[in-house]
Amino acid sequence: MRVGLVLGAGGVQGGAWLTGGLDALAQETGWDPSEADYVVGTSAGAMLGALLACGVPPWFMVAHSRGETFEGVVDAAGRPAAEADRSGGVRFEPDLWPPPILPGSWRLALATLTRPRRYTPAAAFSGWLPRGFVSNEPLREQVRRVCPSGWSAHPNLWVVACDYATGRRVPFGRDGCPTGNLADAVAASCSIPGFYKPVEIGGCLYVDGGMYSTSNLDLLRDESLDLVVCLNPTSSLHPIRALDPREWSSLLFRQASGRRLGSEARKLRTRGTEVVLVQPTGEDLATMSRNLMSTRNRNRVIEVARSTVAMQLRDPAHRELLAELPAGHPEKVRRPDDPPSQWPELIELQPG
Repeated sequence: MRVGLVLGAGGVQGGAWLTGGLDALAQETGWDPSEADYVVGTSAGAMLGALLACGVPPWFMVAHSRGETFEGVVDAAGRPAAEADRSGGVRFEPDLWPPPILPGSWRLALATLTRPRRYTPAAAFSGWLPRGFVSNEPLREQVRRVCPSGWSAHPNLWVVACDYATGRRVPFGRDGCPTGNLADAVAASCSIPGFYKPVEIGGCLYVDGGMYSTSNLDLLRDESLDLVVCLNPTSSLHPIRALDPREWSSLLFRQASGRRLGSEARKLRTRGTEVVLVQPTGEDLATMSRNLMSTRNRNRVIEVARSTVAMQLRDPAHRELLAELPAGHPEKVRRPDDPPSQWPELIELQPG
């Protein structure tokens, strides 16, 4: 069975939701998400995808985020894992040189004026924003702790960023795309225009891959996969409270993200690939901050996502599609110190 895993954009709050969602996916199915034949990550999804592909299991991400420590666990450089940043690299350190100026990308800004139909609304807006002023070095450091140089050993880890001059999406790690080390690629994929500084790779500047699409699910349409599982934090299964003016921008953003996600899923299904879409529920939205870059309430978002994603995966339609996923190594799927009585009942996957 050939399987793809797609992790969408979503800022700090979306990254927390993905952390809980990946843990629920592993525990509910018994499958190790890092064993997907293809892992595609955008922005927050790029960070989570990189950690997965470099061997960090979802249960450890959850435990580390909430402050747990494990004796003898070290990072790629031999440093205690307990010393690693527990926020996933989300430390907002200003970097004001060169000074932020308007627009951040003259070439992109002017191109969106002359040929607006060729660009997404996010790309058209991003070119006119000033250069970001927040350092993305903490993001790089998070990746270096698990992959000190080069790229992950995973055969098909794609990290999606956008060329800041053209608005073109670039899946780093895919054949034919520019080369770069994993830490730079993830930092580029996470670099929201106007907030994080753009990242230079190979003489070009790159910014957040969500500028093109929050999911980028359609990148896998030509890979002849049997199943693609997509976790997308910025769309929703439930309507948003549109009567509250504070929710209007979130409503429009999530509606646009959902439409794009649905369109991309149809492209895969027409090629014969089954798709499982997992999105935030009403309970998730009530827990997540309207400001997706808020660092508050992260662990609560993780815990709620573990519950709501597990419920979605128990849907009969999803259960049927997930039933043939191969079993992962037990210590990658759940905490090795959990007694069997604490393990949730798995979907019926393999005999025994």
